[in-house]
Amino acid sequence: MASPQTLLLCLLVLVVTEGWARAASIPGCYLHPFNVTVRSDRQGTCQGSHVAQACVGHCESSAFPSRHSVLVASGYRHNITSVSQCCTISSLKKVKVQLQCVGSRQEGFEIFTAGACQCDMCRLARY
Repeated sequence: MASPQTLLLCLLVLVVTEGWARAASIPGCYLHPFNVTVRSDRQGTCQGSHVAQACVGHCESSAFPSRHSVLVASGYRHNITSVSQCCTISSLKKVKVQLQCVGSRQEGFEIFTAGACQCDMCRLARY
């Protein structure tokens, strides 16, 4: 028979891993950090790095038979209607990146990063 500590540890591992699995299966759109390297030119005269944010995840979409009025208006060619949402940036933030230059000079450079994300209507112009 297992000790009470072993049983408690196994139960804790199950609860934690189930929580992670449930969080991964929930539709959503989240900020995700990634490293950005900024160079002033191809030679890297000045360069620096910063952690920026991107929007990642998935959003709910659906497809269903079109209404009769849609069928008629499309000449019976549009028989499926779909509603799709994409993970998009809902607000931007400016962040300052300090660039180290040749000769121990420093420069500041501003870049945009995602400030918040949301599921929104998919638009071709965004991608």
